[in-house]
Amino acid sequence: MPTNGTHQALRIQFGLINCSNKYLTAEAFGFKVNASGVSLKKKQIWMLEQDEGNNSVVFFKSHLGRYLLANKDGNVSCEAEKPDTDCRFTVIAHADGRWTLQSEPHKRYFGGSEDHLSCFAQTITESELWSIHLASHPQANLLSVSRKRYAHLSAQEGELSADSDIPWGVDALITLIYQEKKYSIQTCDNRFLRNDGKLIKKRDQGTDYTLEFKAGKIAFKDHEGKYLSAMGPTGMLRSGRNSKPGKDDLFDLEQSHPQVILRASNGRLVSIRQGINISANQDEETDQETYQMEINKETKKCILRAHTGHFWTLVNHGGIQCTASEIDANCMFEIEWRGRRIAIKANNGKYICTKKNGHLASVSDSVGEDEEFTLRLINRPILVLRGDHGFVCHHKSSSTLDANRSVYDVFHLVSENGAYHIKERLMTVFTCRSLHFSLVTPKDS
Repeated sequence: MPTNGTHQALRIQFGLINCSNKYLTAEAFGFKVNASGVSLKKKQIWMLEQDEGNNSVVFFKSHLGRYLLANKDGNVSCEAEKPDTDCRFTVIAHADGRWTLQSEPHKRYFGGSEDHLSCFAQTITESELWSIHLASHPQANLLSVSRKRYAHLSAQEGELSADSDIPWGVDALITLIYQEKKYSIQTCDNRFLRNDGKLIKKRDQGTDYTLEFKAGKIAFKDHEGKYLSAMGPTGMLRSGRNSKPGKDDLFDLEQSHPQVILRASNGRLVSIRQGINISANQDEETDQETYQMEINKETKKCILRAHTGHFWTLVNHGGIQCTASEIDANCMFEIEWRGRRIAIKANNGKYICTKKNGHLASVSDSVGEDEEFTLRLINRPILVLRGDHGFVCHHKSSSTLDANRSVYDVFHLVSENGAYHIKERLMTVFTCRSLHFSLVTPKDS
């Protein structure tokens, strides 16, 4: 866990690709498995669970909540509701980044193609080698497990440094770029991390890493077989000398929540600089004017977290302070989109307004100019979009976009007075108001 205790690691979700470039698939009918998937969709996503008593043993859980199992005869299915003896596997990581899955109780290897899968091989061939395609959202914060510090772009040093207590601001965002079964780490300014620690504009062999998982953590292995590590007093990320991942080479990927700046109707920025009362009285953008929005998927309400770790909360007489250390109903706010502006409703059913002295208070029954704010997203200068059916990516043969792909395009987000342009290279592919997207015909920017 990170030092401030406010973030949780992403669940490790991935696809397994065999030597025929097909994905391991869990079918709903009969809980059968095959290797017929041509892309990474819901049925091809697996979760890795660690055995609590033995770090070398793992379980593979399907999208149906059932576990992969292999019996003594090598027959494979995905029907176990709980991980039992036949569900126990060990992962053998090879130099090229591929995995072999070995049944822990029966010591046989899992492989095959199409509907002909088994776990009965006594030796490892191409059929028993699997590549890893990470299914989690590729934009995240990166936590060094040994240092308990977050990686961020150090502009002065020109490096990624794991020395930040909290992942705050745009420089803490990293994007994993997947290509040809390898991953690159892209910084917020569109540079790539090379294994010698330098940040460069274009990908090359030195920026490509394979992923390995150990005890629920992630390790990045470069093309020379060495592991990315946090080194020196600043925790500079570069490949070390280890040919096996140790604690210094392990990382957590954590969800990167949207971080925003709010401008009130008086033209000033909403800030906590003056103390516990939240006021719109600043012109300079610092950490004290930046808030992290964490949205509840079920209620659609959000909490607003400051860099101190405290939350906005509704207090007596409708006041809004940044003093809560635990989340309760008074920390939950509704966001209403009003064209290029937003209105914020507190738990008392009233809208937050900006008073003449700049203080915020939840006292209004309706929305007027004083109840409107401009919201600007600051930690997504580059953007990967994913919906219920997959990632957004350009169609191979036209200028349209697909929203059901297993691969993704990286777009550039440009803010303009509450509205956004989402671009790739010289093309505007989306326009949006208040982060509600609508597809438009690409045109020159």
